[in-house]
Amino acid sequence: MMKRRQLAALAASSMALLATRPARAAWPERPITLIVAFPAGGGTDIAARTLARFMERDLGQPIVIVNRGGAGGDIGWAEMARAQPDGYTIGFINTPNIISNPIERQTRYRLEDFAPIANLVDDPGAFFVAPDSPFRTVPDLIGYAKANPERVTYGTTGIGSDDHLAVLALERVAGVRFTHVPFSGAAPVRNALMGRQITVASMNIGEGVTDMRQGTLRALAQMAASRWAEAPDTPTFREQGFDVVQGSMRGLAAPAGVPGAALERLAGAVRATLENPEFRHLASQQALPLRYMGPEEYRASLIALRGQLQALWREHPWKE
Repeated sequence: MMKRRQLAALAASSMALLATRPARAAWPERPITLIVAFPAGGGTDIAARTLARFMERDLGQPIVIVNRGGAGGDIGWAEMARAQPDGYTIGFINTPNIISNPIERQTRYRLEDFAPIANLVDDPGAFFVAPDSPFRTVPDLIGYAKANPERVTYGTTGIGSDDHLAVLALERVAGVRFTHVPFSGAAPVRNALMGRQITVASMNIGEGVTDMRQGTLRALAQMAASRWAEAPDTPTFREQGFDVVQGSMRGLAAPAGVPGAALERLAGAVRATLENPEFRHLASQQALPLRYMGPEEYRASLIALRGQLQALWREHPWKE
């Protein structure tokens, strides 16, 4: 009897002790740093800040944006790769740079240094021409290019950009050669096209949709698997007989080794944000083609893209 009383007293004492301990807070317990590997005010930065505002509501913690621009994303991504993998440092990663940079040069990171969290944007490439251009379709353009090698000039946001790599992919598929004219950004490309300095502008569909609506540019086709809802009248390259699906994905990643629970929590916050009508309205205003992919699907998509770019580099190094 005495032994039972002692055991009961011990159990009661243990329960009382547990009751006095504060409950462990659900993750996250402190602010999160989000690295943007491009300057403030750019498209990636604006998307990151919009996303962060909504994720904060879901996570219950502030998200601090830190811009680490330079070297085509290398500075910010190298910093993120070296960060503590506890979920409190995350960052935006952009294709193709996150994959193409390590292919074309030495970098202080590789794809395996990151744990993909969730993809947010998939902005397909597109071909734009002046409103009065004689080319109405991609086959029109390809037919002219075959009869007039290298006479078609195209503008992009730079060597190795998604716009440039998309054209290289089309050249392989169609068996043609264009002449590349690189610029420092999408705005100079648009200006050059409007000034009749180039034949075609290779840009993301989201970058040209406003000009399309205003009638200052005309889209020949978009490089999506299916038509973007904001550009339903623009056919895909596949619809016109050219199997080219290219674009720029933007999503979140953490340093490799991040705990699975934190990864799932962050991915869930992104998904909840993309399902929020208020966020979707803002994304439409910013011309962001949204596409959610969870950690596993996102990782598989990045690995597949790396295989494609490695094959392209072996056949046609874009630095040359």
